[in-house]
Amino acid sequence: MGRRRLKGKKLKDKRQVWLAVLVLTCAAAAGCAVSQKHVIPAAQLRPSLEATQAQLVSAYNDQARSVNSVNATVRMSPLAGSSYSGVIEQYHDVGGFILASRPEMIRVIGQAPVVAKDVFDMVSDGRVFRIFIPSKNTFLVGSTQLERSSNKPIENLRPQHIIDAFFWPEIPTDEPVLFEQADEPAARYYVVTVLRRTDAGLEIARKIWFDRSDLHICRIELYGSGGQLGSDIAYSQWQTDASAAGATPAGGRPFPREIRISRPQDDYQLALSISKLTLNAAIPAERFTLAQPPGTELVRVGENKPGAQP
Repeated sequence: MGRRRLKGKKLKDKRQVWLAVLVLTCAAAAGCAVSQKHVIPAAQLRPSLEATQAQLVSAYNDQARSVNSVNATVRMSPLAGSSYSGVIEQYHDVGGFILASRPEMIRVIGQAPVVAKDVFDMVSDGRVFRIFIPSKNTFLVGSTQLERSSNKPIENLRPQHIIDAFFWPEIPTDEPVLFEQADEPAARYYVVTVLRRTDAGLEIARKIWFDRSDLHICRIELYGSGGQLGSDIAYSQWQTDASAAGATPAGGRPFPREIRISRPQDDYQLALSISKLTLNAAIPAERFTLAQPPGTELVRVGENKPGAQP
């Protein structure tokens, strides 16, 4: 009987050893998985403010109504893969000026650093855009409704894409709107999605992102027909004239000093940094006039040249 108990005890000890090995193996595997997690320190977590859909729509509409003209001194930086790199060439960024007036008037002048030599001069009235490229001795004219991209980078420039970032349409009271929360590891957002009615039903028109740390708008996505993303615009550094160093009066209205425009369908990415700003000052109509300089080549963007394939 003693031998049987001893033999049984040895068998039990072996089972316990194998069980311990199995537990340690599982724990090691689990430890590897746990080590992959990245915990955000509490100090980096920003507080989340609360707001309702109605409050956010009201805040968006108030901002949309408050800006009627923009006179800004800016730095313009093309991002990797941007069509602007075909114009700015060796420059990493250019200085310049932006004049914009509702409903759709805009002029953008880009200048080379130090020498203040014009790199491009662009205007648009919402229907036709005109662009002068001194280094190419080229004057471009085309319809703002043109959607077909050119294989020549300079022919993809569109000044009205910038005005879309400055002037927002209001959300009508009868417009269908969706409301959601979006959370990321270090930030939380409210997202207001504005829908539009089409013959085929409803489709996304805009998605407006609010940073819950301050409830400022940090991103607006604009969608074309068929749900295609046309512009993805990021906003940051919201300031009023009182807090913007070196800024000229902005009427006490908050306005973003950093704007990043992405046009995925046009290979277009541009970062704007505003150093001086005047909002809602009258801008004479002649400031939006751009005539073709004598001796420059006229390029009608979107039109086929004689003998060219459509």
